Amino acid sequence: MNDDDRRPDGGRTDTAAARAASGAAAAETTGPTPVERTDEEWRQALTPEQYYVCRQKGTERPFANEYWNEKRAGTYHCAGCGNALFESDTKFDSGSGWPSFHSPADPAAVETEEDRSHGMRRIEVHCARCQSHLGHIFPDGPRPTGLRYCINSAALRLEPETGAEGSP
Repeated sequence: MNDDDRRPDGGRTDTAAARAASGAAAAETTGPTPVERTDEEWRQALTPEQYYVCRQKGTERPFANEYWNEKRAGTYHCAGCGNALFESDTKFDSGSGWPSFHSPADPAAVETEEDRSHGMRRIEVHCARCQSHLGHIFPDGPRPTGLRYCINSAALRLEPETGAEGSP
């Protein structure tokens, strides 16, 4: 264990420096109105897979999820609260089997914290409005950010642009 492993904030990385690195610095003062529900309300509002991913920090299977290969233009919203999270023009094919984006629609829409589960050290991404687990950020994305927001489809709901191919 090195010195940065013994952090007084309990491992959270949504400090100003880490949040700025993920583009979420504005969330401190301009974040969305919080959504709070009981566990039972979450279970009623979400499908079992959405509940597993969003509330229990689960991960869906790669290449077998709804949006990994989605090409339609539109906005990806949080499955838990409807918060606009990502725009399709920031989505790219990372080869990972999960939807990947280089930046959020609004930096205040997401928050991050350190995740040390499964013997790894990663940065978790969650919805700033309802705290639903979305996925993780990796430093291997394309320009302009160099980041890859690797997001579970079960945590998203696509609202296709009107008139976009395959949309209503």
